[in-house]
Amino acid sequence: MAKQFNVTGLCVPEKHYMVDMAKRIDQIRKMVDAGAYFTINRARQYGKTTTLAALGRTLDETCLVISLDFQDIGNESFQDENIFSFEFLQIFLEELRARSGQEIADMAEVMEWMQGVANQSGEKFNLRTLFKCLLTFCERSDKPVVLMIDEVDSASNNQVFLDFLAQLRSHYLKREAKGTPTFQSVILAGVYDIKNLKRKIRPDEEHKMNSPWNIATDFIVDMSLPRDGIEEMLKKYAADHELEMDTGELATLIYDYTSGYPYLVSRLCKLMDERICPGKAWTRDAFLEAVRVLLMDNNTLFESLIGKLFDYPELERILRELLFSGKPITYNPTNPEIGLALMFGFVKNENGKVVPANRIFDTLLYNHFLSLDEMKNSDIYKASLRDEGQFVKNGHLDMCRILEKFVQHFHELYGDCKENFLEEEGRRYFLLYLRPIINGTGNYYVESRTRSLGRTDIVVDYRGEQFVIETKIWRGNEYNMRGEHQLVEYLEDYGLHTGYMLSFNFNKKKEVGVRVIHMDGKTLIEGVV
Repeated sequence: MAKQFNVTGLCVPEKHYMVDMAKRIDQIRKMVDAGAYFTINRARQYGKTTTLAALGRTLDETCLVISLDFQDIGNESFQDENIFSFEFLQIFLEELRARSGQEIADMAEVMEWMQGVANQSGEKFNLRTLFKCLLTFCERSDKPVVLMIDEVDSASNNQVFLDFLAQLRSHYLKREAKGTPTFQSVILAGVYDIKNLKRKIRPDEEHKMNSPWNIATDFIVDMSLPRDGIEEMLKKYAADHELEMDTGELATLIYDYTSGYPYLVSRLCKLMDERICPGKAWTRDAFLEAVRVLLMDNNTLFESLIGKLFDYPELERILRELLFSGKPITYNPTNPEIGLALMFGFVKNENGKVVPANRIFDTLLYNHFLSLDEMKNSDIYKASLRDEGQFVKNGHLDMCRILEKFVQHFHELYGDCKENFLEEEGRRYFLLYLRPIINGTGNYYVESRTRSLGRTDIVVDYRGEQFVIETKIWRGNEYNMRGEHQLVEYLEDYGLHTGYMLSFNFNKKKEVGVRVIHMDGKTLIEGVV
């Protein structure tokens, strides 16, 4: 069967196109060999399950790997220590019975004994007895035993789970101090950071600050997909399908838009392979169409992300500030709002600044927040709907006309507003005006490289054409000229001849309107409001 791009569940090398994981697995294996206990915390669909499976295959020669999934234990089981202990032992033994080989046959007697202990103990079978069974198993095994638990979030707000972690911690410490036989390594995988669980059990501060998982080694392995790894995957795909395509350019585009987020990489490739250009060479235009389709898609990852905004209302404040204000946000690991945004995958820490995790999520959030604003019947949004038919001529977007009409409407509606309004709201209002014009046909994103430089560059892709619009606050002629030269350099990077500037000027003597500037062989069209 031909390989495919997979976006659901476990990726298997024999069935699916995948980026080579050897370097990542080698890093994690060194942690296991060192006897580390750790947690793989990454956002949804970030390749955690696939990583565990690949790690398990690598470790099988030297270790006895027990790979469990807490989704196999019903939620009610986590409410009672006896039920949880019994259910945990059952999935532990089921995992072993499903395997073959001499090492499992040699453990049949101790496995039968473990089941007997559970059956005889009945309602008295608790965590202490469970760990007596598990430690006996570890002691009898000829190989070091590695325990991997996926979807550990299923129990993260439960006291029984915290007590389970405490038992793991206790025996880990006894292993280090007394040589007590226990697991070689324990790996927990999930979204939530086990060291900083969201507490719903006891309100006292001591419980909040002290985690039973404080023995865990920091997991700093980069699980994003690198650009060169994406290119190698595309080369294999092109060879299999006998296609000539610029895999280097495509890999760069994919990485630039996704920052290597595994699901987004696979989803864009799958769209190009199966829907955009099946059986044909992929092109830059095909990729941009895949981005447009993806952002119009209501997939499970996007649903999960937007759902977090409703589950954690405090996220909206920091994300709106990040997207619309243009002010840099300094990364602070103790800030709970930043911690949430980081944990769920909305943002990343880049050189000490909080920035959107990738262009796709950036645009997803812009679309979400702007759609909420549209529902409030914003005046500038309604003006865009009235003007909508004026901006596309023979299939080409007339960005100059968009600037002219926006300047006109903005001045009429908000011309008397003060500086703080312009700085906080100006960019949002331009995007509110722009979005209905390109929605469904074009894409846009905000260039992260300029976000912290006192300006924001909006890049619009519309039917194969690109437009760069720099939005900034007017700070005087000298500052404005620097902005013009920066835009010229930026146009050079993009291979464009014409660029656009939108300056929000709070000076009462400002000259509102649109003018054309020629500089260093480039044409700049600047609107002042």
